[in-house]
Amino acid sequence: MRRFGLLLLLLLAVLLGLFSPPGRRVIDTVRLMAALGGPPTPVAVRPLEYGTGRADLYGDGGPVLVLLPGAAVAGKDDPRLVHFAAALVGAGWRVMVPDLVGAKALALSAADAAEVAEAIRHAPGDKVALAAISYAAVPAVLAVLEPDVAARVAVLAAVGPPYDARRMIGFFTTGTWRGERLEPNAYGKWVFVLSNARRLTDSGDRALLEAIARRRMADPGAGLDDLSRRLGPQGRAVMALLDNGDPGRVPALIDNLPPGIGDEIGRLDLAARDLSGFGPEVLVIHGADDRIVPVGEGEALAAALPHGRFYRLGNLAHADLSAAGLADGLTLGRAVYRLLEWRDRMG
Repeated sequence: MRRFGLLLLLLLAVLLGLFSPPGRRVIDTVRLMAALGGPPTPVAVRPLEYGTGRADLYGDGGPVLVLLPGAAVAGKDDPRLVHFAAALVGAGWRVMVPDLVGAKALALSAADAAEVAEAIRHAPGDKVALAAISYAAVPAVLAVLEPDVAARVAVLAAVGPPYDARRMIGFFTTGTWRGERLEPNAYGKWVFVLSNARRLTDSGDRALLEAIARRRMADPGAGLDDLSRRLGPQGRAVMALLDNGDPGRVPALIDNLPPGIGDEIGRLDLAARDLSGFGPEVLVIHGADDRIVPVGEGEALAAALPHGRFYRLGNLAHADLSAAGLADGLTLGRAVYRLLEWRDRMG
């Protein structure tokens, strides 16, 4: 009888623990991770227009999380992003996904930060959480450097973010990152070309570089000689960087780029910014298998921020948040639990 009583007390303690705030967060963490790894859940979505922008708003209640798409032509309608938004709604968030015109057009620039800032300023509620996928972490950080935007952001979760722009260019052109040889995913290289071709003053080179990038994005093995031999000085300067395989030549080749491109690289380089006063906590989630943005970039970003937390997974496939394996599941679970702690603070 005494043993039965002790078991009953233990069971009661477990049940009380599960219904405490930490216990509920554990349950919500498991539920969210299961939703990320399972089939998409239908969620009601309504359009939201604000200022010069528009967004999709998922869910009807709870604290607001602004979810920023990365550099992808599907933008806010990317199926993976829609899946992520629906899973977050199931964990008690109301999710706002802005239509970032620049990132969707693969026209990446520091002006994307103004789009992000406007979305945050017009998001429902007093405080918001922010989640940024891959490249979107750059304009997210730049936007939050604005004092009025920072006052609205409680926490930023960044998945697979870049940090050092010049180092990233060296990686996707030579396959070398801090002396380590990796095999880069070519997507980053051709997004760089599409984004920067429009900054050339030579209209012929602009058109040729865009055609080169689109051809290689459609077929990585496609020949380019018919296009590259027609390039003028500006286009050849870009191709010299792309064709280079020597890491030691990268800095000089970047410095030799046409001014419009070089200036924009500088504006997008978080490593060149003073982040010592960055207010919100930042949860950086990155996979060691990332071949678009090396995992060391996320680690460096977390280290540069006063309230950065770094979560390293073995396998994440860049921006795919369904963890594989027990160790990765536990690490991702810690990050999700921390984000849900902020949900409860904001609620």
